[in-house]
Amino acid sequence: MNEQIKEQYEVAKAAYAQVGVDTKAVLTQLDAVKISMHCWQGDDVKGFLNPNGELTGGISVTGNYPGAAQTPADLRQDLEKAYSLIPGKHKLNLHAIYLDTDEAVDLNQIEPKHYTKWVDWAKEQGLGLDFNPTFFSHPMFKDGFTLAHPDKAVRDYWIEHGRRARKVAAYFGKELGQVSVNNFWVPDGYKDNPIDRLAPRKRLMESLDAIFSEELDSTYTVDAVESKLFGLGAEAYTVGSHEFYMGYGLTRNKLICMDAGHFHPTEVISNKLSSVSLFSEGILLHVSRPVRWDSDHVVIMDDELMEIGRELVRSNLLGKTHIGLDFFDATINRVAAWVIGTRNTQKALLKAMLEPIDSLKESELKGDFTTRLAVIEELKDYPFAAIWNYYCASKGVPVGLSWLEEVKKYEKDVLLKR
Repeated sequence: MNEQIKEQYEVAKAAYAQVGVDTKAVLTQLDAVKISMHCWQGDDVKGFLNPNGELTGGISVTGNYPGAAQTPADLRQDLEKAYSLIPGKHKLNLHAIYLDTDEAVDLNQIEPKHYTKWVDWAKEQGLGLDFNPTFFSHPMFKDGFTLAHPDKAVRDYWIEHGRRARKVAAYFGKELGQVSVNNFWVPDGYKDNPIDRLAPRKRLMESLDAIFSEELDSTYTVDAVESKLFGLGAEAYTVGSHEFYMGYGLTRNKLICMDAGHFHPTEVISNKLSSVSLFSEGILLHVSRPVRWDSDHVVIMDDELMEIGRELVRSNLLGKTHIGLDFFDATINRVAAWVIGTRNTQKALLKAMLEPIDSLKESELKGDFTTRLAVIEELKDYPFAAIWNYYCASKGVPVGLSWLEEVKKYEKDVLLKR
């Protein structure tokens, strides 16, 4: 390790020790956090079931930056490069459309065998795998609906897909020795105001109940349900609203997924986490960045990301929270997007862990708000970067912007030749 990095760390370590923070313990805590990096940033959410198909379900990807993954092998190669630039060991979040098989298979026919290459690769890389059934970009996404469609044949198709997706997730968990979170997001909704808001929600509830009717071992997989405010083509009404999935998750013992972009622009998920944690089986986070709507921009170190990190750490929620990323940007290098978003998420957690939380809580409980404010404000000037750089160096990944040089070289040697 570079001597300058060591020296700067020792200075920072002493500074944080003065306010009661043990940086060695903090880095051990950070190292235990696994971020589930999403596969769909690598190819613009096309997948390999029908990679030339049109995106549907309110999803839109803009930009035509060169080098998008064209095959599962491409995608794994790009992911390996990204993981090599991110400190720690993490997870990969797969959507069902990212199967890797020579067999012609539809979504209602998927089996664990169609994902064995992903499992073999994950074992080699020391990664966990999460999963998502894909309820979009398919001919059976009809009239803007899947599980809530009035036609039983359409619902039955998607119910079968959901059931099979759960088996795939259980296979991931059993093979890799770490639980696979299986997240259900359904884009069903109306472009304009409906007359009947109740019936589609009743159909969605019944369809989900049918999917989850078989009890699976939670050692291997747990289910999550994800709400959304609106989407393209579902601007007026989304069946799976926040209230719907809050009620469903709490009454069915499912994880509740909180996506940073799935609420009103004036809402933030950081302020919801403590309330949800009191009543829910657990929480799944989709860390994203909305710009005026759920536009899934690359995660930056903005106020809300730091507030999410603080809430998770201050409320001791990391033990019951699964952290995943969800963005897709085709205007920039896709490997760089993964690296920027994941490293920023880790940085936000590290910043929160470097607070003297117990003493701050004690000051707050005593009504000493002066000390609370003074300490929080002074900490903003503390040498956080020296701790982060030391962590990166200790994990053998590039420090500072040096990772960008590797991405640029990879772009020249690999991505631009596709």
